[in-house]
Amino acid sequence: MNTKQIDLANIALMLISCVAAFVVPFELFLFSYAVLGPLHYLTEITWLHKRDYFTNGKSDYIWLIMLCVFLFLFNFVFTGSGNISNLMIYLAFASALGFILFKDLLWKILFVVVAAFVGGLILNTQPFFFLFAVFLPTLIHVFLFTGLFILFGALKNKSVTGIASILVFAACALSFFVLFPKFSFYQVSDYAEKALTASGFTMVNQSFIYVFKLGETARENIFVSDIGFGIMRFIAFAYTYHYLNWFSKTSIIKWHQVPKKWLVSVIALWIISVALYAYDYKTGLIALYFLSMLHVFLEFPLNYRSMIGIGEEIGALTGFKK
Repeated sequence: MNTKQIDLANIALMLISCVAAFVVPFELFLFSYAVLGPLHYLTEITWLHKRDYFTNGKSDYIWLIMLCVFLFLFNFVFTGSGNISNLMIYLAFASALGFILFKDLLWKILFVVVAAFVGGLILNTQPFFFLFAVFLPTLIHVFLFTGLFILFGALKNKSVTGIASILVFAACALSFFVLFPKFSFYQVSDYAEKALTASGFTMVNQSFIYVFKLGETARENIFVSDIGFGIMRFIAFAYTYHYLNWFSKTSIIKWHQVPKKWLVSVIALWIISVALYAYDYKTGLIALYFLSMLHVFLEFPLNYRSMIGIGEEIGALTGFKK
C-alpha cells in the first residue's frame, strides 16, 4: 500500500471506530483494550527495539525499563506508595527527553537528576497527579500522541489525504461531545460496568469529568448521563483507533518482519493475555500492567521525535528553517 492508500484506509478505520464507539462505547473499550491492546504492546516493543528506541544511546532504554519495574512494584508490592509510582511515570517522560537531547552520558544523568528534583517539588500537586498519573499513560498516549503521529506523517509526506485524516480524526473526537444519540436497544451491560469499576479504569472517566468541570463524578454521571456516554465514547474511540492505526501501517513500518520464533512467541503471549482477560478482566489488567506501561515508557522518545519533526516541518513550510 502507498501513502495515499494508507491515509484513506485510516480514515475508514477512524469512521468505523467512531460509529462503533457511538453504539457500544463501554463494551468496545473493554474489547479493544483486552484483545487489540496486548498484541499492540508486544509488536510495538519489538519494533522499537530494532530501532534502538529512537534514543541517542543504545542502552538508554534500560533506565526506562527500570522505572517501569519500580512503577509495578510501587503499585502492586509496596502498596500505599501512590505518589512515588506517579513520580516514576513523570521521570520516564522527562528522561526520554534527555535521551534525545544529549549524547553524552554525564549530561543525560544530570538532566535526569534535575528532572527528579523538579518532580519532587511538584509531586503532591493536583496538576501533577492528573497529568502524569491519569492522562499521560492513557488519553494523552492513545489520543494526543496518535494525532501528532498522523500530523507529522501528513506534513512530512506533504499529503492532502494525510491532512484530511487529521481533520477527520479531530472531527470524530469532537462529535462525542456535541452529539448524544439514544439507542433504545443499548444499555451498559452489568459485565462492562463491573469490569470497568473493578479494574479502576473509571478513574480516567472521573478525572475527565472533574478536570473539565462536567458535573459530579458519581456512578450515574459515568454510566448513565449524556456526558458520561460522551466521555466513554471518546475513550473507546481513542483506544480502538490507536490500536488499529498501528496495525494499518504494517506495510510501511514492517513491525511483522521479525524472526519466526519471536513471532510465534508474540502470538502465544497474546493468546494467553486475551485468555486472562476473558477469565477475569481485573486479573488480565494486573497481569498485563507491566507490559502496557512498558510500551508507553519506551515510546516516549519517539513521541518527542514526532513533536520535533512537526516543528521542523512547520518551520520549513513557513520559511523559518532553511
